[in-house]
Amino acid sequence: MRSGEGPAPNGVGAVVGRAGAVVNLTVHGIGPRPGRALDPGEDGTWVDVDRFERVLDAVAGRPEVRLTFDDGNASDLEIALPRLLARGLTAEFYVLAGRLGEPGRLTADGVRELAKSGMSIGSHGWAHRDWRRLTSAQVGEELVHAHRVLEDITGEPVTRVAVPFGSYDRHVLRRLQRAAVDRVYTSDGGPSRPDAWLQPRTSLRHDLDDAWIARVLAPPAPALRLRRTAARLVKRFRGR
Repeated sequence: MRSGEGPAPNGVGAVVGRAGAVVNLTVHGIGPRPGRALDPGEDGTWVDVDRFERVLDAVAGRPEVRLTFDDGNASDLEIALPRLLARGLTAEFYVLAGRLGEPGRLTADGVRELAKSGMSIGSHGWAHRDWRRLTSAQVGEELVHAHRVLEDITGEPVTRVAVPFGSYDRHVLRRLQRAAVDRVYTSDGGPSRPDAWLQPRTSLRHDLDDAWIARVLAPPAPALRLRRTAARLVKRFRGR
């Protein structure tokens, strides 16, 4: 769900927990059958259809909530898209360009269908690598080639990314600025300014319930907000 457009590529912005903030949610896989072997720990963010629909119903009509999808799973098209459209919702889909067409993943035609249905397409990189540990050749694949592949598929510029594993440091952020990326989604949790360049997100969990949904959508307590802010500052400035 889109809200607060207007990127600020030269700053990351502070997280806020007051009126005017946005909450970014991340969906990974949905449904009973992934169609592929899951990576270690990935089952923790794979949700069943009922829980996914409960989240959609909770955020429908709330423009301060943004929905994003990572990894380019086939369930994005098969399960998520019709349920989003039925509720008049839009979302941003962050695709692994190098894994298109693999079992359980989106195909190029699937990405086109998402885009034609009014969804936004961004990059999750090429092969789900940790961007803090890339070789020179891999940097080109992850931050340049992946964008071009998705642009060729959709016919639209790709200027937003979701960081794999939420792993970043000052070097990663510098590379993204040089690549003219205008919004960067992380996995840091908590609300954000709508126009911040660096946007924290909270991932849906396999065991989420109504209390979890209410807690995630509510402004965080001051102590939690301070801890999250401190953790993000460490990430922003770490790296030799």
